[in-house]
Amino acid sequence: MVGTQRHAEIAGGGLAGLTVATALAQRGWSVRVHERGRELREIGAGIFMWENAVRVLEQIGAADQALARAERVDSWRLYDERQRLIQDDWMKDSTTRLFTVLRTDLHRALADAARDAGVEVRTQSLVVGATPEGELLLDSGEKLAADLVVGADGVGSPVRNSLGLDLAVRDLQDGCGRHLIPRLPSDPVGNTLEYWNHGRRVGIVPVTPDQIYVYLCCPAKDLVGRQKPIDIESWTESFPTLTGVFERIPNESRWASFADVQCHRWIKGNVALVGDAASAMAPNLGQAACLAMTNGFALASVLDEHSDVAAGLEAWETRQRPVTDATQRYSRLYGKVGTRWPRAITDLRSAVIWAAGRSRRWQAKVNVAAHAGADLVDAR
Repeated sequence: MVGTQRHAEIAGGGLAGLTVATALAQRGWSVRVHERGRELREIGAGIFMWENAVRVLEQIGAADQALARAERVDSWRLYDERQRLIQDDWMKDSTTRLFTVLRTDLHRALADAARDAGVEVRTQSLVVGATPEGELLLDSGEKLAADLVVGADGVGSPVRNSLGLDLAVRDLQDGCGRHLIPRLPSDPVGNTLEYWNHGRRVGIVPVTPDQIYVYLCCPAKDLVGRQKPIDIESWTESFPTLTGVFERIPNESRWASFADVQCHRWIKGNVALVGDAASAMAPNLGQAACLAMTNGFALASVLDEHSDVAAGLEAWETRQRPVTDATQRYSRLYGKVGTRWPRAITDLRSAVIWAAGRSRRWQAKVNVAAHAGADLVDAR
């Protein structure tokens, strides 16, 4: 552990930024987070918290608050066009915990943990870039020197772009609407249900005692599927058994596209990228936020072993990147199978998914992040 207090400037007050800020502050760093909005807040509906993220929450003392209203998921069931169950324990095993959480509950817990750790939060602070030497650049012209700068500033990351670390930032040409609806006694308990019909997917996810998180995914070219408010008749035609779900979706629904970010490096000098800035991916495996939190926690943990920040960042990227890159690849594959599979051979798709679910080796590869992240947290 390094004895002299070090200072970090962090761009972004989302899940990744708050996690790394808290983990650093708990290890003796002075930390300032820059949030461009008027206040720290999170939009969206529900979110999956796999084993790796749950252990991070436990390590930073935010688990009780974050998971207070969460649903423990015992099974992730997948149904095809013929309403056949083609997966039950999809990507799960007995050693892997999975919760579904309101994004606002999770964000609030992380923000409270950050403040409790002594993190300073500066709102309405617009970051425009960084220097490899460890300066955070603001639109006001201010240059803030630090031992470490973290870009946790999203898909469009000014920190990443200013350092030329971006390799490819792609719109994946598919996306989804995310919704919260009232929970009824007939809704699933402890189970996540996902339905596929050609390029459309519907997820029904219990998330609090009185709310269900619903996601409606479709290709960007499916203009009816993207319609706001949702076209209940069209979605019911694709999923006849789910009319009661669609009728509960509020009119202010919004469809958002998925993005994929690849970087030459996650680091440059004394600057590191975490979360969507480094490795945005479609939420197909429920690991985008989990990996953002795991990588953020690992960043603080690895730097605790190095007096030289740049050397510590090298060790951190070497340790974390292979699992993140692999998960990103599997997320792309899941999206291609779920969204772009040829309509004429969907029965073959069902057979492939069924067979994949019977292979523990394949399941372990797809869900490598949950186990690798858990191992890292234990190792610290």
